[in-house]
Amino acid sequence: MAPDDLWELFERVVPPAPERPQGGGRRRHGDREVLAAIIFVATSGCTWNQLPPGFGPSGVTAFRRFTEWSEARVWAKLHRLVLDELGSRGELDWSRCAIDSVSVRALKGAAETGPNPTDRGKSGSKIHLIVDRHGLPLSLGISAANLHDSQALIPLVRGIPPVRSRRGPRRRRPAKLHGDKGYDYPHLRRWLSLRQITHRIARKGTESSQRLGRHRWVVERTVSWLSGCRRLHRRYERKPEHFLAFTAIAATLICHRRIAK
Repeated sequence: MAPDDLWELFERVVPPAPERPQGGGRRRHGDREVLAAIIFVATSGCTWNQLPPGFGPSGVTAFRRFTEWSEARVWAKLHRLVLDELGSRGELDWSRCAIDSVSVRALKGAAETGPNPTDRGKSGSKIHLIVDRHGLPLSLGISAANLHDSQALIPLVRGIPPVRSRRGPRRRRPAKLHGDKGYDYPHLRRWLSLRQITHRIARKGTESSQRLGRHRWVVERTVSWLSGCRRLHRRYERKPEHFLAFTAIAATLICHRRIAK
């Protein structure tokens, strides 16, 4: 079953169940049972058809509910609620955030896939993310593997939701953002400066990205945490919103572990 505190947050974002038709019909599996099944698929990497019968709902039922909830943006809302919980406890550190990406191979042709220059041109997708000083994911995005990292910076920063703070108003802007040479462009530096975000980006030809390692290692660690969601080892989903949904589930579980501690 899903943990009690995660389930309580999930209840706040899940759409109400449709009313059952008159005359009975098959029992609708509870949302908590289905949520546990979806998390199992995400973390184990199994296919929907391989879902063990002990969960209750079949793979078809779990996939159908996953699709419904993805269309309703439930996973993004759940991630935001978990961030709110962390923010209200003072567990988020906005002083030094970091941005990076990771490429995964796509096994099916679909939107948001492209030739991966680091994988001999094979089809793939990228996961882009911004994390706080502890490595907790604040903003996520996906793209084709051949999209340059620099093109994801502005959408990712804009995609940081307004998160609750222990004291004061909600916050959505990091004090400082660290990045490697892939983000070394004057227009990005100007854009960050206009938003009063201090940028610490390695400069091409004059500076080694390794000098940022003592601050950027947290985002690299988060990338390894994402791999704990084995469904993200490869992209199996044709629809980009489904791949993004599994990414949001992985980010939610990473953040929830911080709450559980």
